[in-house]
Amino acid sequence: MAVTKKISPITRINGFWNIEITVDNGKIVDAKSSGIYFRGLELILIGRDPRDAAYLTQRICGICSSVHALAASLALEDALGIEVPPNGILMRNLTFGADLLQNHIRHFYLLGIADWVEGPDFPPFVPRYRRDFRLSKKDNERIFKHYMEHFEYARKCHEMVTLVSGKVPHQHGIVPGGHTVRPTMDMIYKFSSMLHEVSEFISNKLIPDMETIAENYSDYYKLGVGVKNLMAFGNFQIPKMRDKWVVPFGIVRRGKIEPVDLTKIKEYVTFSWYLDKEPTHPDRGSTVPEADKNVAYSWCKAPRYEDEPVEVGPLAHMWMTGEYRHGISTMDRLMARYLELKMAAELMKQWVKELNPDLPVYQPYEIPGGEHIGVGLTGAMRGALGHWVRVENRRISHYQIITPSAWNCSPRDGTGTYGPIEQALIGTPVEDIHQPIEVGRIARAFDPCLACAVHMVNPQGEIKQFVI
Repeated sequence: MAVTKKISPITRINGFWNIEITVDNGKIVDAKSSGIYFRGLELILIGRDPRDAAYLTQRICGICSSVHALAASLALEDALGIEVPPNGILMRNLTFGADLLQNHIRHFYLLGIADWVEGPDFPPFVPRYRRDFRLSKKDNERIFKHYMEHFEYARKCHEMVTLVSGKVPHQHGIVPGGHTVRPTMDMIYKFSSMLHEVSEFISNKLIPDMETIAENYSDYYKLGVGVKNLMAFGNFQIPKMRDKWVVPFGIVRRGKIEPVDLTKIKEYVTFSWYLDKEPTHPDRGSTVPEADKNVAYSWCKAPRYEDEPVEVGPLAHMWMTGEYRHGISTMDRLMARYLELKMAAELMKQWVKELNPDLPVYQPYEIPGGEHIGVGLTGAMRGALGHWVRVENRRISHYQIITPSAWNCSPRDGTGTYGPIEQALIGTPVEDIHQPIEVGRIARAFDPCLACAVHMVNPQGEIKQFVI
């Protein structure tokens, strides 16, 4: 007999999200992914000065704010033909890189570990499902010790962002035209020292911990396969090489890598709480909420590439660079994410050496009258991020954003095709419908981010009171 279960909200992610599964004969036969809060930043931007977008869009999320500033800046630079100095690109790479290190370290320990490691009986490890924990007592204790240490290194990463971009979250460094902070020798030495400490933690503790989990849960190399389409936007611009990126643009379909054709991107809203219309390209799309739409079940739209769902994220990034092409599954997503973490740390060591305090970081510009259209694309912590902007008479007249989690967490589209995470869940064996630990493991491997969220943990016990 089929049984339907709703998990609401999914905990240990960024934002607010529901998953509903139907299990029949021990397997998931249906799944619904529901973003449960309206965002609407696009509406706030209409009529604003286009330079505001780099600041305002960071408020979409307090977790990966720097990359929204980057995408918004790239969109205006594309619209106006602004070329950023190489020194400014280096400062941007270091800002975003430090933010990425912080995100991936926190995803592994704070958000992910409780899926695989049986921690002590105090929050955030309880309440929890009490089955299928396979690590030895020695490995459990070692990884928990590193869990407690990771807070210091995650904090250090955010200090690195502060050092090069003023503050965290919602940094002030990345702006259209380049960067607002010029490097100094003091900054370079301090940043390098902190980066070395974080790199040692990644190489000597996080990566071995990940390998221990992969060895003990190797069946997850076959679970959560999903749509098998991977797409990456260019990530980490290479200074002095215009339009060249460390992670190149590309899409994998039917096992082959193809160039990305932006004209093939459309968003469906058939099962989303938005005014129903034909699937639309984001340069013409709209954000018109329709909260009482009966067939809808998510505030996420359903982005599609040539009418196909695609997965985005570090696995797509590593596939495009050729650094990781083992497979597509839950464990492959995790392995690729932490290889990207190590790759970024190594690249940052080189970029910080290339900084020159005597060279400019910013290209001044004017915003002319008339109409200007641009797009800013980059690979965020969770995958392909796109901002589409139209400027008329020096004001924003149109703005659309497709976030990585909109790709991954999307509901069904107008053809009834399920979104990537929905497809990753369908077919998964569930041993105990009352403790579906498999669902959280598969879902969190995508590192979903449905909105901005505040996480607070007291490792010594229960939180009695906190003030924001």
